[in-house]
Amino acid sequence: MSPTIILILLNIGASFYAWSNKDIYSKWMMNPYRIYHDNQYYRFITSGFIHGDWMHLFFNMFAFYSFGEALEYYLDIYEGAASQLYFYGIYIVALIVSDIPTYLKNKDNENYNSLGASGAVAAIIFACIIINPLSQIYIYFIKIPGFIFGFIYVAYSYYSGKKSLGGINHDAHLYGAVFGVISILIIHPPFLYTFFEQISSWRLF
Repeated sequence: MSPTIILILLNIGASFYAWSNKDIYSKWMMNPYRIYHDNQYYRFITSGFIHGDWMHLFFNMFAFYSFGEALEYYLDIYEGAASQLYFYGIYIVALIVSDIPTYLKNKDNENYNSLGASGAVAAIIFACIIINPLSQIYIYFIKIPGFIFGFIYVAYSYYSGKKSLGGINHDAHLYGAVFGVISILIIHPPFLYTFFEQISSWRLF
């Protein structure tokens, strides 16, 4: 079974379990105050496997599946036997790294909570964009190149994070995306060259 499918099943299973147990749901959420004051560091991981509702879970897992399978394919070509280790590494470390800025900002705010795999999903998306920036992505039936989507995504996440729109941890999207770029370039530095090579060949018309 592929890492993408395994992680999707873990997200679904953890979310269902948390939804049926309010105590677990509360204990697994990202609460910087509890992490800082009670040393509940496990929340960096558990909060990334539970979701607020069906729609939150569906959209995260749909995006993850769409890009996760592609990243697995690319890593298998370039990294061979180590590909699955790298894939899991990007996902799990992204969960932690993407929440660190939020943790530092809210460690004394007892009422702040967040959850979801968005940071890890963003890392997977942007790792794919670095490898294949001209891959076509559909947004409301409009087809755009992956690297254009990336710029829109980062700009929106930055703006939304500043305005705290929708009660969503948009900072996790932003820092997850940045981590995805950095991690894939550490794994395979030549991707930076091929990224710019592909971008230079792109034409609007």
